[in-house]
Amino acid sequence: MLTPNDWQEAIGTRAAFIEGRLVQGSPILAVSVPEGIVIFTYKRHSRKIYEVYDRLALAAIGQQSDVEGLRSASIDFAHQEGFNRSEEDVTLRRVVSAMSTPFKRAFADFSSAPFVIRSLFAEVGNQPEDDTYAILDYEGDFKNYKRFVYVVGTEDPPEGLIDALKELSEKKLSADKTYAALKSLWDATFIVERPEGFAEECVLLERNTAKSTRFRTLSPDPEA
Repeated sequence: MLTPNDWQEAIGTRAAFIEGRLVQGSPILAVSVPEGIVIFTYKRHSRKIYEVYDRLALAAIGQQSDVEGLRSASIDFAHQEGFNRSEEDVTLRRVVSAMSTPFKRAFADFSSAPFVIRSLFAEVGNQPEDDTYAILDYEGDFKNYKRFVYVVGTEDPPEGLIDALKELSEKKLSADKTYAALKSLWDATFIVERPEGFAEECVLLERNTAKSTRFRTLSPDPEA
């Protein structure tokens, strides 16, 4: 039987293991602009930014099987909510709250493997100040953000990153210029030279559009 001290030590060991894996993940940057939400990262093979529902997007770092599991579960929940309730009921808060439950259960259950993942959910609003972001962590806790957000595999962000993202959000650039600015910021903050085999991935979650989907890829297809 685990004593409180044993349990606390086991939880700490579990967290340290996950953090050690996440530090290898490619950071994700996101910022609100007049056209919508721009999300940027680098990917090696699989995509890292996904559409969840009409106004919702997901991006994550971590173990690919866990990222895929979260993507599938988020989409399934969102569409079920939209069918059973209404499209207006499919909100970031509802989706993230639903996804946090299995994360909490898995992290505290030593008989099963925890999720190795740190994820970003983004919901585009009618105006940039209405956009909402949430970071859902591996232990099931989540925090909400406005205007800009980042996902990194370390406990603290690199120096100057928050100020740079805040400044970029205040400039209100076009989506394409924001894409270029986020790429420059990413390269300057995290690496001196782009890792071999990495490709840019940048998406715009459009604010006002007559298209069937708000999810639009800005980065070039490396296989095209």
